[in-house]
Amino acid sequence: MKVFRKFETALRDNLSEWIKKLGEVDILVGIPSFNSEDTIEDVVSTCGLGLKEYFGQKKSAIIISDGGSLDDTREKANQAPLPNGINRMVAIYRGMPGKGTSFRAIFEAAKLLKVDCCVVVDSDLKSVSPEWIKLLASPILEKESAFVAPLYLRHKYDGSITNHIVYPMTRALFGKQIRQPIGGDFGFSGELAAFYAEQDVWQTDVARFGIDIWMTVSAINEGYSVVQADLGTKIHQAKDPSIDLAPMSGQVVSTLFFLMGKYEKNWMSIHKSQKVKIIGKISRSPKLESVPVSLNKLKAEFVEGFYHFEPLYQQVLLHENFSELKSKVKGLEQKGNFDFPDQLWAKIVYDFAFIYQTWSRNRRRLVDIIAPLYFGKVGAFCQQVADLESQEAEEVIEREAQEFERLKPYLLDKFKRWD
Repeated sequence: MKVFRKFETALRDNLSEWIKKLGEVDILVGIPSFNSEDTIEDVVSTCGLGLKEYFGQKKSAIIISDGGSLDDTREKANQAPLPNGINRMVAIYRGMPGKGTSFRAIFEAAKLLKVDCCVVVDSDLKSVSPEWIKLLASPILEKESAFVAPLYLRHKYDGSITNHIVYPMTRALFGKQIRQPIGGDFGFSGELAAFYAEQDVWQTDVARFGIDIWMTVSAINEGYSVVQADLGTKIHQAKDPSIDLAPMSGQVVSTLFFLMGKYEKNWMSIHKSQKVKIIGKISRSPKLESVPVSLNKLKAEFVEGFYHFEPLYQQVLLHENFSELKSKVKGLEQKGNFDFPDQLWAKIVYDFAFIYQTWSRNRRRLVDIIAPLYFGKVGAFCQQVADLESQEAEEVIEREAQEFERLKPYLLDKFKRWD
């Protein structure tokens, strides 16, 4: 595995000098980017319009924190039209490649600029509007909350990591019904930005795609108030969950399991989730775009992965869970239809979450072998909701999350017997 040099800061000299010249800022918008030339110009311009329209009396700035894009992302970000008075900086961050390191540069900039509020949005958005900036920033500036998570309707095949692992686990463990804990578009206070910047996590999966769940779970457990902003529909450059998401899912899950260990005393005392306040409502939102999915690819990944890692699954999973899982694989081979009950899936994730805390070998490799099973669960969900609208599919996701919550005693019992 390649080892990356550890840096004391993600800010390069040109960005540090820009910050010094700028002084202090009320609102900072950060946009992490990498090879986003098709969307970045509109995202930057829209953020500028939001700052001007809703916060025109405040001093604001936009930082595009780039990962060394090989296309014209930085050029497009620099040429994006902005209203007068909106400061802009396009800079390449320093450190381990990844979205989290890009955020680190934004956190550090927010701290040095002594901002009241920081908003971050993804660079691949197609549905961002000026109202997003208002809804993500207003609760912070009005002292209503210190952390604003996004709430949006997504295509039923989009956000599979959120739907089947992160949302149900965050809800069951930490007691907050935050529907999009890794949505990518957040608002947070300057104080919370400084907290994030000061943490020593930048050589871990937090520096990659673990950043979003780390931000959300840290905010909850460090005592910061949390709300959700209804941003309408989310349209972005979504990926086929059968092809592109395995590395991302591993980084997200390993970070979530790490946070379970860090905040164990907190989540073990939580027995019921609470709804999280929803603020705002987008006045006009575009229609959802379809997301491709290959059930044949999901089937192949599930079946082949199971047989490849079967001895390890037998070691990690409770015997009855392993036996039921094996029967589901056999059934899929024979009948061609997925059958992966929510109860079985929740117990499997809980088995892995527990073993992760006690595993003395390479924990990252342990997490990686969840991927084939995740593909199996995603395949079963896609098959189940094939004829449903995205809003109707939300009800299926909600029932799955409730099952994780109902089975939390199963996880607690494992930890209590271990102690």
